[in-house]
Amino acid sequence: MIYVVATIELVEGTREAFLAEQRHLLPLVRAEQGCIEYVPTVDLSMGHPPQAQPREHCVTVQEKWQSLDHLKAHAAAQHMADFRAKTKQMVKGVKVEVFQPI
Repeated sequence: MIYVVATIELVEGTREAFLAEQRHLLPLVRAEQGCIEYVPTVDLSMGHPPQAQPREHCVTVQEKWQSLDHLKAHAAAQHMADFRAKTKQMVKGVKVEVFQPI
């Protein structure tokens, strides 16, 4: 199993439009072969001092894939290219972290 955490920093004021595009994308990604989980999330404050301040202009996507090959196929999927094109002006930066269990 492969785990992915994708942190997407957005242009101020674009989060709701970005999330609307994410909602259109969800069924396409979840139908991909090898997709176990694909969950866009936004920060939530628990009001506990060790927690970092919630980021109002970020979306974090948590993913699980059966294999690295499935993840690579996902990254190359046409619907992902279309999504990136639609949201390009909303995104300031992206950080993708890929993990495997030990």
